[in-house]
Amino acid sequence: MSSRQLAAVHVAAVQVSGVDVVRGGRHLLSDISFTARPGEHWALLGPNGAGKSTLLSLLGARVHPTGGSVHVLGHRLGRVDMRELRSWIGHVDPRHRLDQPLSALEVVLTGLTNTAVRVTRHEPSAAHTVRARALLTAMGMGEHSHAVWTTMSQGERGRVLIARALISRPRLLLLDEPSTGLDLAAREQLLDALEHLAAADPELTTVMVTHHLEEIPPHTTHVLMLGAGVVLASGPVDETLNSESVSECFGYPMAVTRASGRWIAHSERQVRA
Repeated sequence: MSSRQLAAVHVAAVQVSGVDVVRGGRHLLSDISFTARPGEHWALLGPNGAGKSTLLSLLGARVHPTGGSVHVLGHRLGRVDMRELRSWIGHVDPRHRLDQPLSALEVVLTGLTNTAVRVTRHEPSAAHTVRARALLTAMGMGEHSHAVWTTMSQGERGRVLIARALISRPRLLLLDEPSTGLDLAAREQLLDALEHLAAADPELTTVMVTHHLEEIPPHTTHVLMLGAGVVLASGPVDETLNSESVSECFGYPMAVTRASGRWIAHSERQVRA
């Protein structure tokens, strides 16, 4: 399978059918099914231990399912070169480990080799460097391309990691709790950057893991809720994200409201008071 063949696939970005993941005799995921199409933006919600990170690892072609099938960008896991497939997937993890004093620009360029540090035998082209700078600008980091990773704020790191994930022009972008550790302003800057990205690339599919409704971007189209490794609710966000589904998902009575395109969750008891 060539890169050209992989890039030319125009099908569902993600198709998960009857998937189980079992580790040490324990079901981390049970009978999971959902489909994400090009241009859709999914929020993946659930409490700790619900199976969100396990599902994201499947979508990122990092692990195989125990049962069922997972198709990513038209290719079934187990029948595709996983390493090559991962080159078409952007993965943003705020826990990205990097202890070297690389600049923001250098961090973005490591996305070309999918490594934490620069690979000495790989020299980015001038076109790659131009694209890296453009991505930093799009993420609001254009004037900070020389900022050193070890001195960046958590918010700056988050935006640099999104640029890093986009450098190889992925068709699927996975965001694993990208707002982790961010203060209010940094979180809003990150969400603004994601909204700009969605508008600029209408074919890009994103899946974002979060615990908090306040972190869901306003351009989100669909939601998948997990609890104890099973799907509790799935579908268009306007139809699916409501007080009943959120209360069931998190096991606590919640009232969900929406204002200016953003969602807010409150304890139902507080609302009544």
